[in-house]
Amino acid sequence: MHKYTRATWFVVLLVVLSLVACACGDDTVTTTAGAEATTTTAAVTTTEAPTTTEPQPVTIEWWHIEVSDPGLSLWQDVADEYMAAHPWVTINITVQENEAFKTALATNMQAGDVPDLFQSWGGGALREQVDAGLVQDITDLAAPWVDQISPGALTMMMIDGKLYGAPWDLGLVGIWYNKTLFADAGVEAPIATWEDLLADVQTFQDAGITPISLAEGDKWPGMFWYAELALRIGGADVMEAAAVNQNFDDPAFLTAGEELAALVALDPFQAGFLATPWDTPDGSAAVLANGNAAMLLMGQWAPGTMRSNGPDLAASGELGWFSFPAYEGGAGASTDAFGGGNGFAVGNDAPPETVDFLGYISSVDVATRIGETGARLPVVIGSEDSVTDPDLAAVLAGMSQATYFQLYLDQAYPPAVGAAVNDAVALLFANAGTPQDVVDAVNAAWAGE
Repeated sequence: MHKYTRATWFVVLLVVLSLVACACGDDTVTTTAGAEATTTTAAVTTTEAPTTTEPQPVTIEWWHIEVSDPGLSLWQDVADEYMAAHPWVTINITVQENEAFKTALATNMQAGDVPDLFQSWGGGALREQVDAGLVQDITDLAAPWVDQISPGALTMMMIDGKLYGAPWDLGLVGIWYNKTLFADAGVEAPIATWEDLLADVQTFQDAGITPISLAEGDKWPGMFWYAELALRIGGADVMEAAAVNQNFDDPAFLTAGEELAALVALDPFQAGFLATPWDTPDGSAAVLANGNAAMLLMGQWAPGTMRSNGPDLAASGELGWFSFPAYEGGAGASTDAFGGGNGFAVGNDAPPETVDFLGYISSVDVATRIGETGARLPVVIGSEDSVTDPDLAAVLAGMSQATYFQLYLDQAYPPAVGAAVNDAVALLFANAGTPQDVVDAVNAAWAGE
């Protein structure tokens, strides 16, 4: 979860690269004896058949975070298809869940052992990798296929105008909800304002329904609440200025913490939320899927994760989606969007076949299959019609209407700052920190303290 991008989104097409080698003979023969060299030219007729150079074996180390289906099986199929068409290429896949991936990648990066192709959210982390020489500028190698990717989505994998990977998914964070539980409590969707949401929390509780599912064991889901509030309260200009000035000094960030603390005080989350992970059978996605909470603030991947860990609410028609409520008196517009996407960056020593394989991932065929999973929103031009789920279509509509896009804070900022946001907000959820502590912790991280 990158630097902000003003955009609309979707996107791509595969162009297969081919090389034709030609070997030409020379009638000139040079012999050397001692200090003298003589050159003779003779008319030589050869009946030798032209030789074909076999490609040398190549191994691509590919790291991704799709630990469950449909993504897990899809990426395996994509690798198998590419290897079948390129028999000299072996693709070794390493799959890890989000947090384990980040830890392992950091360890490998420090050791200079960079995977050839690996999960990336762009933003501050990608910039640090570029500055450290850990990723490869693929601007020229990707030229045959890169124009098929949505320009807005493509910027997440660009630093200073150069391309270091490719996105394959992009979307918004919003509130997913259980329609039956909303009806049981008499709450109408969408919830229009933050004030209404706080009031509805009590309404759900009065009906014996847990209002919100939260995976604060992973920390970043809590950051989503803080970031959405900061965006609604401060608006695009404040969010832009924070990154440029490298501080959270604007009052909007303190107010966001105060409003979040007011929500926490209502005790709206499921039991054990501070230790709950996101994508496991007992994670927060499953809590919503199993009807044990009414709402979940999450990105466009939520339906797929719920499907893998519990009942398929999307297929049942019981799953709904709406954008984050407005903040009365806030500077943020209803069209200010918060979210991000998934992409793959190319390691510094990756072989050229890695970029070609990335081009295959960015093809219309693969992007269409991504959309058909009902779990992700592809960014390849020509794949838009693959998204048929009405809730994901609502997310797409939200993206098409977006006038500003704020990337996940733990990706928009340098890793140390992003981690400080997540950690400080987690303490707020645990009643172990204050709104001012969040501001101070982030400012200290930006100052390198």
